[in-house]
Amino acid sequence: MKRFGLIGHPIAHSLSPALFKAGYDGRYTYDLIEEEVFDTAYARFLDGYDGINVTAPFKEHAFAKADIVAEECRAIGAANILIKTPEGIKAHNSDYLGVRMWIQENIGSDSSKTVLIVGAGGAGKAAAAAAASLGLKTTIINRTMSKAAEWAERQGIYEYIIKPVEDFEEEFRRNDIVIYTLPVALPQISGLDRSEIEEKNALLEANYKDPVLRGNGKIWLLYQAVTGYELFTGEKPNLGQMSDVI
Repeated sequence: MKRFGLIGHPIAHSLSPALFKAGYDGRYTYDLIEEEVFDTAYARFLDGYDGINVTAPFKEHAFAKADIVAEECRAIGAANILIKTPEGIKAHNSDYLGVRMWIQENIGSDSSKTVLIVGAGGAGKAAAAAAASLGLKTTIINRTMSKAAEWAERQGIYEYIIKPVEDFEEEFRRNDIVIYTLPVALPQISGLDRSEIEEKNALLEANYKDPVLRGNGKIWLLYQAVTGYELFTGEKPNLGQMSDVI
């Protein structure tokens, strides 16, 4: 039987095992591989697993270990999936794939829409690259503006607009799609009426444990799981049963 798992620290709270079990009716093993040191967890993957999800703080470590890198990983500089193949370890990024699917379902093929990404950590980079790959005008706001600008210039695949956090309110109102990836609330959020947040048609949040806007972070989790699990098994998971877990 094929074995899969999740690497990260801490991950005891993760919903991934329940989602994976629901997606495949328990036909595959899925374990939590929690280690403080990435190399220790990676050795366990090599020893006994066919594929792994990788969460914070190890996504850049996973990218560096891969023998084969999917194109989306090159645009981000991070991976959250590693899979054994006959050619070596292949890296993917299902944050990118899941966000891309979510955007397409919300706006279809309308490339005139604009996107605001809040945060330029691993999730923010994945969301920004997903939006830009669809030809959407993409703005990134980060607490350290220079870090976002440096990454945008270094990856060199897509073009982004970089704005300071002081512009958050204006950009929230101006953009059609808002993807919030920071683990905490920006002080500028207090300048928005609650109705503005509730009425935003396309709003996605990465943090499902402690969301700060509309509380739909589990949607991010679901979409990245659906796209990632199919890479593992070659089989589409049961979306309805996974949604029930969420």
